[in-house]
Amino acid sequence: MEYNKLKMLKAGKFRRLTGVKRGTFLKMLAVLEAAEAKKRWHGGRPPKMAVADRLLMTLTYLREYRTFFHLSQSYDISESVCFRIMRWVENTLMQSGRFRLPGKKALLAADTIFDVVLVDATETPVERPKKSNDAATPARKSAIR
Repeated sequence: MEYNKLKMLKAGKFRRLTGVKRGTFLKMLAVLEAAEAKKRWHGGRPPKMAVADRLLMTLTYLREYRTFFHLSQSYDISESVCFRIMRWVENTLMQSGRFRLPGKKALLAADTIFDVVLVDATETPVERPKKSNDAATPARKSAIR
């Protein structure tokens, strides 16, 4: 799927497909295009995929948990290239600092009141009758005699 096809989608469907609003997507795209321009300043072979398509591939991976094999087949690239693209997009967005979640210290220092819901998800054993040798032993003894 190419980004050019998604330009026609309404805002709700765009968010449903990618997981982010169109404005956030455009901000991410601007950061990635600046990083790509800096990376290609000295020259080199142009990439096969546009920056917008690389970002879209990363967002669909994070949204749908598709495998690299499925993504590589959809975008006509190899799995290793798919992995490298994902890593580059994620690292570039993290290094920009604009799309990073606050750390633990920032959350603890904030005066925000959190509502906590606790879910008990402990494992409980299944109640089944225990197998005992006493029930099977008399049957075996009578069969032997």
